[in-house]
Amino acid sequence: MAALLFFTGIPVSPAADEKAPAPATGAQEFNSKNTFRNICSFCHEDYGRKAGKGPQLMNNVNSDEYLFNRIKNGKPGRMAAFGGAFTDDQIRDMVKFIRSLRPDQEP
Repeated sequence: MAALLFFTGIPVSPAADEKAPAPATGAQEFNSKNTFRNICSFCHEDYGRKAGKGPQLMNNVNSDEYLFNRIKNGKPGRMAAFGGAFTDDQIRDMVKFIRSLRPDQEP
């Protein structure tokens, strides 16, 4: 469907060589490493491999369910809830990322 341009209230078809902008190809794929770096690293340093304002997450003794719920629901006064920003699948990817952390490997 060709877009119409309006000039002084008169509809004008675009020139033949003008192209309408391409439609968006969809949401960008979720990247847990980049998300962690951009959001979580403020408190969980070195991708969660070191304690900062928040605890070290590498080798965390809590269950995956605990980590999932903490990311989703937060902890009042300590950690923001991210359930409104991320889907459950994205939060699960974050938990997998945390579980993959190793002291001798760059995440």
